[in-house]
Amino acid sequence: MDKRKPAQTPLIGKKVCLRPFGKDDVPYIQRWSNDAEIRKLTGEVAPMSRVEAEKFYRELCADKERMWFVIVLKKGNRVIGEAGLLRMFKPWRCTDMTVIIGEKDEWGKGYGTEAGRLLLEFAFKQLHFHRISVGVVGLHHRALRFWEGLGFKKEGVERDGYYYDNKFSDFIMMSILEDEYRKKQEH
Repeated sequence: MDKRKPAQTPLIGKKVCLRPFGKDDVPYIQRWSNDAEIRKLTGEVAPMSRVEAEKFYRELCADKERMWFVIVLKKGNRVIGEAGLLRMFKPWRCTDMTVIIGEKDEWGKGYGTEAGRLLLEFAFKQLHFHRISVGVVGLHHRALRFWEGLGFKKEGVERDGYYYDNKFSDFIMMSILEDEYRKKQEH
């Protein structure tokens, strides 16, 4: 089996473009990781230093089981978030997915939904995955609705599986299968 990382090309939508994550994008990841509200909602546990952000980038480049993109507004070419596939396991045709809008002034405008749809299309149609999963912090109700809107279904709960700011929250496991994705595209 070929172990090389597949070449990444931009994924183009109507309002956003997902372009491969590059070294110049490291400051965005660091800034978003240093925002306490974003950390709370995404499950990150600590701020990220510049050195740690650069280490993240080096590891990302070397990781054959991860493909990472930045979400860029087509109008104005502004980077507003990140999206990616991780723990890609081709033999089982399974992967995990993430979509994060890091620029809070762009929340609620549909950019995450478009980015999610672009990434799902890429994962199912080009990479031929069968199952895509995501873990969602249970207290992040907006994210749960977002993933359900993309067609993901709840499949399990890690009770009190997340701890932040001296409080426990459930961690919700969700997934979408290839045939569920196709059915959703028909409607």
